[in-house]
Amino acid sequence: GMIQSMSRVAHCIDNGPMEGFWGILKRECYYGKRFTDRLSLIHTIKSYIAYYNNKRVQRSLGILTPIEKHNMYMAA
Repeated sequence: GMIQSMSRVAHCIDNGPMEGFWGILKRECYYGKRFTDRLSLIHTIKSYIAYYNNKRVQRSLGILTPIEKHNMYMAA
């Protein structure tokens, strides 16, 4: 049910938020760790995405988690 987003060359409106997310993920759960197998890396990334969406509050969202902000938007 996902729709791929493809903006034109030199129009990075879609790319910016994802680049920021991957930078945060690497800083908070990847750098300084050593992964010995692919599955542990995949598990770490999946766990972090669940944490990021459901528990990590963000100032830019008014001290809410992304899922809380989404739910407020959908209720309005």
